[in-house]
Amino acid sequence: MEIHATLPPKGRDLRLDLFRGLANWAIFLDHIPNNVVNWATTRNYGFSDAADLFVFISGYTASFVYAKMMLERGFVVGATRLIKRVWQLYVAHVILFVIYIAAIGYVAQRFHDADIISEFNVAGLIADPIQTLTQGLLLKFKPLNLDVLPLYIVLMALFPPVLWLMLRKPDLTMLASLALYFAARHYGWNLNAFPEGQWYFNPFTWQLLFVFGAWFALGGATSSRWLITSPYVLYFGIAYLLFALVMTMAGRFPAFGEMFPSWLYDAFNPNDKTFLAPYRVLHFVLIAFLVVRFLPKDWPGLEWKVFRPMIKCGQQSLAVFCVGIFLSFVAHFLLTMSSGSLTAQVVVSVVGIAILCGVAYYISWSKQQDKPRPKAAPKPAVPIVTPAPADADGAVPTPHTPSGVPVIVASQTSDSADTGKA
Repeated sequence: MEIHATLPPKGRDLRLDLFRGLANWAIFLDHIPNNVVNWATTRNYGFSDAADLFVFISGYTASFVYAKMMLERGFVVGATRLIKRVWQLYVAHVILFVIYIAAIGYVAQRFHDADIISEFNVAGLIADPIQTLTQGLLLKFKPLNLDVLPLYIVLMALFPPVLWLMLRKPDLTMLASLALYFAARHYGWNLNAFPEGQWYFNPFTWQLLFVFGAWFALGGATSSRWLITSPYVLYFGIAYLLFALVMTMAGRFPAFGEMFPSWLYDAFNPNDKTFLAPYRVLHFVLIAFLVVRFLPKDWPGLEWKVFRPMIKCGQQSLAVFCVGIFLSFVAHFLLTMSSGSLTAQVVVSVVGIAILCGVAYYISWSKQQDKPRPKAAPKPAVPIVTPAPADADGAVPTPHTPSGVPVIVASQTSDSADTGKA
């Protein structure tokens, strides 16, 4: 089949790094309970949040990174590179999983806090550690806050055939993703978790944002430009974002929520995150349209120093994400053991963000050190001029360069003079 997708222009899109860094910061803050600083994240002001942004950008970047490789070197090479990335994600998840549960177990034992075992969903490790660890390696057992990475792993593992079809039939692939999304919501499809329940992030529905990101990168943004720039979409988008803000605030403040009829309040509260409610998808799509409309790729503000730490965290997303998940547990523990005052909340949040930035800058620097340094340019060779033999009168003529400039020749002594021999 012919290729109908449009590859993105060459060059790094700093908008992706900026928003991916923002998502990592927000995920860290949102995973700290009773923290006033997480009121700065988007989940408090609309239906979608950092998880939606993370999944969308993951699909966007995966498509343009591996699409060109699949076109130039074939499906097999592109698919194997994708699987290699899946393996890297899986290894990162396993390392984070082990460190995470070890830290929870240490805190529970050291400070005699048995409740934290149940709070972070690791009680199964005590009752049946072998079975629980095995299910953890199979991505079925997930402690609290370790749900995003398994979703990412599953979506990436199934992405090779999706990307192959997306390159040839992008609109058809997007429609198939929509069909799967609505079928999963209608029939309640989801993956089983261990020891009970289902996945918090349902892969059958969340794949929609991942595929939408890939479609958006491979020509979807261009083909829907007329829609993105439409004034009617702009007005509707602003009105819908305001409506989402009101409904979200109604869920945050019960007294405010009582002002609305129950049929309206119950339609949006609680926010259906597991099955990715349609109102949540629409909220994110409108935000994406507004960003593309008002924040072009060449916006000079992307070079401002104030955005550099966030962009750097986006460029080293996997490591920053994993460290952020662990730090959120540490921050939660510190706030629990301390007074939990406003000052403490601000301090652990700011220090955590600073550590994430430090990790990002260090990894970026470390990667630069692994690259071979450019070879120094060779020094120009100095011409060696052999003294001319003396003429009949015993005079040695002064040598000249081709340009006629005299060359000074150092006098030479014999070996016998150097050794003091006659």
